[in-house]
Amino acid sequence: MKLSVFEQFGQRHLGIVRGSEVFDLSAAEPRLPATMEGLLALGSDGMTLVREAQKRAKNAIKLEEVRLCAPVSNPRKFMGIGGNLRSHLQEVKTVPPVHQIWFNKQVTCISGPFDPIHLPRASSQLDYEGEMAIVIGRRCRHVAPEDAYRVIAGYCVCNDVSVRDWQMRAFTATLGKSFDTHGPIGPWITTPEEIKDPHALEIRTWVDGTLRQSGSTGEFVFSIPEMIAELSTVFTLEPGDVFSTGSPAGVGAWMNPPQYLKVGQVVRVEVEYLGYIENTVIAEPLPERCPSCITQDT
Repeated sequence: MKLSVFEQFGQRHLGIVRGSEVFDLSAAEPRLPATMEGLLALGSDGMTLVREAQKRAKNAIKLEEVRLCAPVSNPRKFMGIGGNLRSHLQEVKTVPPVHQIWFNKQVTCISGPFDPIHLPRASSQLDYEGEMAIVIGRRCRHVAPEDAYRVIAGYCVCNDVSVRDWQMRAFTATLGKSFDTHGPIGPWITTPEEIKDPHALEIRTWVDGTLRQSGSTGEFVFSIPEMIAELSTVFTLEPGDVFSTGSPAGVGAWMNPPQYLKVGQVVRVEVEYLGYIENTVIAEPLPERCPSCITQDT
């Protein structure tokens, strides 16, 4: 299944995508939660409701008539692993890490699969990293590698957008990974039964139609079971958590000379069998003034 969140006439709905159409699950089954996080939290009961709704969902809507939203908009955790694809390690001239290197992407950076990416006013070193992301489907802790696939709700496409000078300010990399709009994910969650081998998926990134990245999840240094085992050793994984799994060679920062993103450029990330996301770079808008927040124009 391809589980989505879409917006039509100002209202958000849970949907299931088939080909070029989406079916409104929310209308077909009123008992479904309003959010994907709520649906995933129901576990197998939620999937039973989805299957029942799928049978009753008759009205197909063309995808071009709706706005696809981030399939998970407010996860408890959004993290990425660094240095996990061998081709990227080769381009940065470093050896594979002995231990997994994880960083936080603050959840406020999440945006939709076709929403714009902001070029920050604070930096011009805006870069792309096309990746596959894992979405967790069960609350769990201390997951053994052999049980890892049982806790996965599905997979989606992610652009781990990075602001390189802010990323290098600290070893955590969090600031450079967490600017607003710098976590586009989607276009939907593809459930595991549709993916024969998540370690054999091609990852490609284009900028203005020019191929920049071409790699594969087969390049992983640490496998998906190893990632889930490592993370769940430290903290509880929760339904809707998003973990991005690493990017292949071809990022802009390591081109000669560096090729950072500019206003007006379009970045497309595609992962085999998972679909694609496409985002246009725009200048960061001036902040809106409101009584509940304090901002400073620069």
